[in-house]
Amino acid sequence: MVVRISKGIELLPDDGTVKQLFILLHGVGANPSGLLPLAYQFRKSFPNAAFVLPEGNSQFNGGGVGLQWFSISEVTEENRPSRVAEAMPALHTLVRQAQDRYQVVQTDTALAGFSQGAIMALEYSLAHDGGVGRVLAFSGRFAQLPENAPELTTLHLMHGEGDRVIPVSHAYSAYARLTELRGDATLDVASSVGHEIHSALADRAIYRLQTCIPLRSWKQALNNA
Repeated sequence: MVVRISKGIELLPDDGTVKQLFILLHGVGANPSGLLPLAYQFRKSFPNAAFVLPEGNSQFNGGGVGLQWFSISEVTEENRPSRVAEAMPALHTLVRQAQDRYQVVQTDTALAGFSQGAIMALEYSLAHDGGVGRVLAFSGRFAQLPENAPELTTLHLMHGEGDRVIPVSHAYSAYARLTELRGDATLDVASSVGHEIHSALADRAIYRLQTCIPLRSWKQALNNA
């Protein structure tokens, strides 16, 4: 069932039983409906999940495009982190309210984003480690490479090799840094794919969700052995 809410879309299980929660964040100038194909693809594998597709902010003055999570007007490598940080409290509130509404714990929550939405999702894992169990970043990047890796959130990076908006080099750099910091992360790169959520990457994301045991679970098992 698709429910149109005041600032976004919610897709609920047919029987009303919610066991997982997916929050999907759109890119710059887009809107929640653009992520419905991804939500429907995920729903085939997770029929008891609720999907929340919120709207970004109204157009920022001088931004030049529609909905955004933070203003891209005159954005630079230097000021991007502060802009993301300013937008983070609103996203944190959104995630917590959705978890409370559907009574879903953090470990059963996945935060996914495309492009600018992926930036917000990745930075959420740093600002609120463990606030969600998984982050799925499609064609995204960190605002700046992290100094510490999340300990309680698993990150799945999905990127097109031909992405000319956010080059795939950002994904490789992020994965290398997370590996260096002993973070829990995976990287999947699709050849002949640009700046888009390609069905092959969506399928790979589902595979990662279904098969990847969080590194923290392995560590706990070894400690208890």
